[in-house]
Amino acid sequence: MSNRFIKKLANLAELSADDRRALEIVTAHPRRFAARQDLIREGDEPGPVFVVLDGWACRYKILPNGLRQIMAFLMPGDACDLHVNMLAAMDHGIQAIGPASVAMISRAQMQAMMHDHPAIARAMYTAQLVDEGIMRAWIVSMGRRSSIERVAHLMCELYLRARGAGMTQDTEFALPLSQIILADALGMTPVHINRVLKELRLAGAMALRRGSLTILDPVKLVQIAGFDENYLHRRLRQATAI
Repeated sequence: MSNRFIKKLANLAELSADDRRALEIVTAHPRRFAARQDLIREGDEPGPVFVVLDGWACRYKILPNGLRQIMAFLMPGDACDLHVNMLAAMDHGIQAIGPASVAMISRAQMQAMMHDHPAIARAMYTAQLVDEGIMRAWIVSMGRRSSIERVAHLMCELYLRARGAGMTQDTEFALPLSQIILADALGMTPVHINRVLKELRLAGAMALRRGSLTILDPVKLVQIAGFDENYLHRRLRQATAI
């Protein structure tokens, strides 16, 4: 299996063969995590930079009443917490959604690699900026989009991110997110999520079944979501190459 982390960074900056070798070295010995196993918990001392090579993970926070809010999904190729070691403690947890393979790059390794490989540093900083753009889009969804717009928007986003990572087949891709997980990410109840998913299916826009998302009518789904992919900055490499 190709290293999707290297593939992602190569889409954000021009990487040399030496850059790619450096990335291969620091991700050569990933750790396996079981489904629902925490990579790190809220309150823990920040550790290495996590790089998801296979499987999915999420950032989450548990409220005093026991409810969970998911704040981001991490799919193969994603890295997180580039500068988290500047903080004294984690303010949220990161958990594997299903079985996952995660490389852990120490702070010293990451600093040395970014110092010796400016292209990698540029790609890492750009990836972090894109992650912040995704976070802003989620805030807008939670605050201003209706429930059906919110679900449709997230599905558009996840499909495009998965396509960029080479994880799609035409208009379909594996989406290992239960209705409970989607509810925790979108601030809805599982019953409400179920109702909205049914509405989107009956509208002929998309269908989510057995861990697989199929985009039935991309134009209709985009129209329902009011989706604008600009915040994903997918054309960034072409723009910087001019």
